[in-house]
Parts: sequence; structure tokens; C-alpha cells
Amino acid sequence: MVEDMNDVEVKTPEVGDILKGIVTKVEDKQVIVEIDNVKHTGIIPISELSSLHVEKASDVVSENEELQLKVTKVEDEALILSKRAIDADLAWDQLQAKFESKEVFEAEVKDVVKGGLVVDLGVRGFIPASLVESHFVEDFSDYKGKTLSLMVVEIDREKNRVILSHRAVVEKEHGEKKQQRLDMIKAGEVLEGTVQRLTDFGAFVDIGGIDGLVHISQLSHNHVDKPSEVVEEGQKVQVKVLSIDRDNERISLSIKETLPGPWENIAGKVKAGDIVDGTVKRLVTFGAFVEILPGVEGLVHISQISNKHIGTPHEVLSENEEVKVKVLDVNENEQRISLSIRELEGPSKADEEDYRNYQAKEESSGFQLGEMIGDQLNKLK
Repeated sequence: MVEDMNDVEVKTPEVGDILKGIVTKVEDKQVIVEIDNVKHTGIIPISELSSLHVEKASDVVSENEELQLKVTKVEDEALILSKRAIDADLAWDQLQAKFESKEVFEAEVKDVVKGGLVVDLGVRGFIPASLVESHFVEDFSDYKGKTLSLMVVEIDREKNRVILSHRAVVEKEHGEKKQQRLDMIKAGEVLEGTVQRLTDFGAFVDIGGIDGLVHISQLSHNHVDKPSEVVEEGQKVQVKVLSIDRDNERISLSIKETLPGPWENIAGKVKAGDIVDGTVKRLVTFGAFVEILPGVEGLVHISQISNKHIGTPHEVLSENEEVKVKVLDVNENEQRISLSIRELEGPSKADEEDYRNYQAKEESSGFQLGEMIGDQLNKLK
């Protein structure tokens, strides 16, 4: 319907019409709007300002702000308008597009409710607690007013349902960074890392957004029963990249190969003639391997085990036995050390018995070897 008032065309809008209006007054529970060429007063009830609960209208709009509004009811003196309806129509189309493209966007957390967070996207968007972070969060109170990057993971316009996820964004970014890091790493390079967690078979080390495994055999030059004997969670370590399986995103690392080898400068640690303590590590048919320094074993040849004749090393030695040995030779280049137990032993009981028998025979003969030689010399004269 059109009325003639001072030659100005005045319209009476209908329900569903979309109009532009200027906010002239903001009250606690409603907003007054002026619309050009319309004789009716425009009123936006507080419930029609937002898809979320609003305590005060001034929290959403301010005076002189221009708004696009939908007519929801026509009364004799007023038009009942909705900002929420316009926002929702636009939001549903945008959110559907974001859902299909997996677009990442930002939104402010408006409220913390039981089970998650609420944002205003023109429609009410809900972030379940399980989709807020990739880690467990006990208290979400600090999230109110915080801006989060989000993805739409579920949308149903008929049920007025929009499910969002910040966790999906975090995991997507982590995956991208992980792949970039994986592409950059090269076998053989030495990197600094942080021990993340320990297992029975080794330690996982973070080397810049991606974890690699240091197998227990690569933790130290010495034998290790448990990784906790060598490293602890949170510890900074130097690691060498042994191999990379990019398809399965697996990286093998070594701490051992970044450490000085046990044989390095061995000639400066032990030398021929030294007498040292050792531990029998292995017994073989030809001798015994004795550890004299961590990771350094020398060979006691079977001929150097005892003064008495033995058939096998097992006759006089056992594994893990503590022994004293004399260093016979050190070859750093070939990583070989020759040792002797025999040279630290006194004469054998058999030798002592033979010597005693010899002495007894000399005494019973009534003369000494020196006397016999003296007699021979006198005859030559």
C-alpha cells in the first residue's frame, strides 16, 4: 500500500520484507530504528538481535548504526523487525560453503556452557569440549572472549545445528608442519631434540614438531637395561638421524653416535704395563674378553689366563667375574687390547714343588753346583 504525504511516497511494508534502518535509540530490551519512507516506528526486540542470549541490547548494536532487517510483524503503529533473521539467512549460506571447502575461519567465544563453547556466527555455533583442543582441558572459563580458529565439522539447517572444531584446525596445522619438517630432515645430520616419552624399547625425541625414536641400543655405548638409566623426559639431547621412512612418518635416531666412542684416545687411557681391574664379559675357546673401561674389552688369550695348563677358560673363569689384568699391548687403530692374568700370578704350586725337590737333591748330594764348577776350573790350571 502507498500513501501520499506531502508528495513523498510512503510504503507500508509486509512480513518478510527486508529493509535498511538507522538505530535511533537503544533501550535495555529493545532497539528503535528509523526507516526511510515508512511511517511506522521500527522496533527490534532484544530476542531478535542475535542468535545467542543477550543481556543488554547495547551489547549488540549502538546508536546511528545502519542495519539490514527483516519484517516479522506489522502492527498499527510499529514494525517488528529482526536482525537475527537476516544474519541467520546469510550465515547458513556462508557456513555451508565453509563446510564444503573445509575453510578455516576465526570467531570469538561468546559463552562457556556445559559441554563446550558457544560462538555467534549469525547462527549459534557450538564447539564440543572434545573438539576444543587436541589435549584434555579441565577448565574452559578462560576461553570466554577468546578468538579461535575454527572449521565447520557438521551442519544441519533444519535442526538449527552447527558443530565447530578448533581441534581439527590444530591437528591440520600440526600435520602440515610435520610433513614440512619431515621433508627437510636428512639422514646423517645431527640435531638438538627434547625427550618426550620413554618406553621399554627406547626414547621418543621431538626434533622440531616431529618425533623420532632412539632405540635402546642407540642410547649409549654401554649396555642399557632401561632408557631411564640414561635419559629423562624433558631432557635436551643431541641426536643423529639414522634413517627416515617418509611414507610411514618414522625417523630412527641415535644419541650414541653423537658421543665420543669408548675407543677414542684409548692409548691415552691405558698403556702396556698397566695393571687394571676388569670384568669377564665373554668366555670363548681361545680366551676371555674382559671389560677394562666402559665399552672397551681386551682379550686374555688362553695362554695368558693361568700358569698351569688349562683346557678351556671355563675351568678357571666365569662370566661377570671381577679380575685384575695386566695390559700387554694396546692397538687403538684396530681396537684391540691384549691382556694377561697369568703375569700377575705367583709361581704355580707345581713349580714351587719342583723347586723344593731340586733344592733337596742338591743338599743330599753333599756339594753345590758352584763347588763342582770350581773343581773343573782348578783342573784347567
